[in-house]
Amino acid sequence: MLIHQYIVLVEDNPDDVALTKRAFRKSNLVNDLRVFPDGIEALEFLRGCGRYAGRETGDAPSLILLDLKLPKLDGLDVLAQLRADEMTRLIPVVMLTTSHEKADLVNSYSLGTNCFIRKPVDFTKFIDVIQTVGQYWLMLNQPAR
Repeated sequence: MLIHQYIVLVEDNPDDVALTKRAFRKSNLVNDLRVFPDGIEALEFLRGCGRYAGRETGDAPSLILLDLKLPKLDGLDVLAQLRADEMTRLIPVVMLTTSHEKADLVNSYSLGTNCFIRKPVDFTKFIDVIQTVGQYWLMLNQPAR
């Protein structure tokens, strides 16, 4: 069975979306980056409900990159729902955020994030971060599913 690798990016800032796409292109790590501007749409996609009703949910992403500050449902609430759902519980989640709040870091780990990364402002450093994240989670990490 051929496994289709893709990453879900949950990010509402168009500039950060463009930067992330560009960093992935430059690093040649993933061809399929699916972007969702808010937590509710991302959860609907992952669960195959709402506007994504009927989507084959067995095709789970290899990784979820999740921003903290999102409209409709913030990143911590999304993470809590991901970890509470049998279907999404084992998908690796990397919090990718600009937050420097200790509470965000602690709460993210308490809710089950696999990794918490602060987005570098410098594009070159951002590319390095994306390359490292991609190499680890897509090439080195042994997924549970």
